[in-house]
Amino acid sequence: MKRVLLALPAIFVLSFSCFAQSPEKSPATRPEDVKSIDSILTALYGVISGPAGERDWDRFRSLFLPQGRLTAAVKNTNGSTRVHAMSVEDYAKGAGSYFAQHAFFESPIVNRVQTFGNVSQVFSSYESRHAPGEAPFARGINSIQLLNDGSRWWVVSILWDQERSDNPLPKEFAAQSPGGPK
Repeated sequence: MKRVLLALPAIFVLSFSCFAQSPEKSPATRPEDVKSIDSILTALYGVISGPAGERDWDRFRSLFLPQGRLTAAVKNTNGSTRVHAMSVEDYAKGAGSYFAQHAFFESPIVNRVQTFGNVSQVFSSYESRHAPGEAPFARGINSIQLLNDGSRWWVVSILWDQERSDNPLPKEFAAQSPGGPK
């Protein structure tokens, strides 16, 4: 048993090394997008928001580890929950066809960040709109996992759920403070 326990850290280090991003696989990154948690969150919301038309999917890809995942928790009409997991490419293709035809503006309401070592977890409540300034058509919470590799921040995964009558945003995530997302 002791031998197995001693091997676990080595397994984790070897497993983690598969997440290393090689420059030839990654679109060029804007250094200002990945220098801090705030900057990567701003880039993440900014790159998917805009009028109907193309988005900068290379910029989007550059924010994520190559193995990054996006996952929606969806409530079925019968009350059960299903999970829709996507790679970064799956999301870019699916959302890209929607965004080409529809305006979409998503902005954070409240960001709650917890960090331990090189990893951070952000609970980011959001509002989605068809046009800036109009009433949101959807709200929810993005659970965003981030990694700092010593030189930049990476999005590892995003898991989200939408607000519904049976799933209202908690009060502390529903109202933005005067200075913007916190």
